[in-house]
Amino acid sequence: MAMNAITGIRMKNPAHPGGFIKHEIIEPLGLSVTSAAEVLGVTRATLSTLLNERAHLSSEMALRIEKAFGVSMDTLMRMQNSYDIAQARKREGEIKVAPFKGKPLDPQPAMI
Repeated sequence: MAMNAITGIRMKNPAHPGGFIKHEIIEPLGLSVTSAAEVLGVTRATLSTLLNERAHLSSEMALRIEKAFGVSMDTLMRMQNSYDIAQARKREGEIKVAPFKGKPLDPQPAMI
């Protein structure tokens, strides 16, 4: 279980939305990947990479899923965002950035 460094709240590793779509939408409806891809108007390869968690869920694909199957695009995109954040946190030690300690930047004038 990962811990959020800012809030200190322990979080489970969020699931990739592809697995959710596969196990909670496509399979219960008895659809093959090919037939689901046809319903969504995408290629079989495109859908397969998402369902097998090898591709990111795009906002367009989330909208297609919402239109076809009634699952909220917002929910699917939140799942993707949570997954992405968890994956970045796992690699946090690999990202070598020091805290900024210089003079704060001058505020930019407001654009009118």
